[in-house]
Amino acid sequence: MMLNSTLSYFILGAFLNVGNLRYFYFMITALVYLVIIIVNTSLIVVICMNRSLHEPMYIFLCSLFMNELYGSTGLFPFLLIQILSDIHTVSASFCFLQIFCLYTYAHVEFCNLAVMSYDRYLAICCPLQYNTRMTSNKAVIFIAVVWLYSFVKFMITLSLNIRLTLCGNIINSLYCHNYLVVKLACSDTKVNNIYGLFGIVLTVLVPLLPILFSYMTILKVCFSGSRQMRQKAVSTCTPQLVSLLNFSFGCSFEILQSRFDMTGVPGGLRIFSCLYFLIIQPLLNPIMYGLQMSKIRHTLKHIFCSNMLCGCRDTV
Repeated sequence: MMLNSTLSYFILGAFLNVGNLRYFYFMITALVYLVIIIVNTSLIVVICMNRSLHEPMYIFLCSLFMNELYGSTGLFPFLLIQILSDIHTVSASFCFLQIFCLYTYAHVEFCNLAVMSYDRYLAICCPLQYNTRMTSNKAVIFIAVVWLYSFVKFMITLSLNIRLTLCGNIINSLYCHNYLVVKLACSDTKVNNIYGLFGIVLTVLVPLLPILFSYMTILKVCFSGSRQMRQKAVSTCTPQLVSLLNFSFGCSFEILQSRFDMTGVPGGLRIFSCLYFLIIQPLLNPIMYGLQMSKIRHTLKHIFCSNMLCGCRDTV
């Protein structure tokens, strides 16, 4: 895959010269990636192996954890290589592949949280109809639509970007960024800009409407319901609200970082704001849901205790 301007690689200009500290940053980054893989994979295995967790809410969670692995794999292996490199370059083909991975990750994350909010709306506001309106098969269909919709949307974005003629190859970021690549174009970007605005509406408005509707209705029911109803709503909705707010703030940091001049901001803070939504979200979600969801918590305890007992018997 070659660029129309014959550029075959990009230079990532946001990496700091850390000298011998690169090995320390490499170990920290590798440890974070390892933790993300272990915790998300463990929860996926627990949900898949335990029949009592084959319910819509846990199917949505399984999709969420799979997306964390997908997004992290699109960033961390590449980041680890770049930390140890003296020259921070990336081939054009890999750059567009990374753009596709990271952007679809963000879109799937937002849409997944939207369908999860709708699921909680049905469970709290329509409890008698929940089992008929939200079945496991319907949950799988929702997930398939979310992933397919995200992939098709960004395939179109990618096809529009590849046709651009670029007059530069320096991307001021730690990873390939769609907006920064389009800024390098010296050919007509009118179609890209129009589709970009249309894409923002699809990316933000489509998931945001069910999220606002669901949580506003849940709040209305909670305030007019019993104390037990309020407690149930708080316990089931808190992880999703925390995850949603954290991801929204992380995306906002990334947008500010890419679209405005941040030269006055310390380098470490710029890097943190750039990577926040790609690092904190995959770490936060498993912790939030693993600790908050009683079924997952009890299943993990049961597996851990069973393994401990088996280990004790083997030693005896």
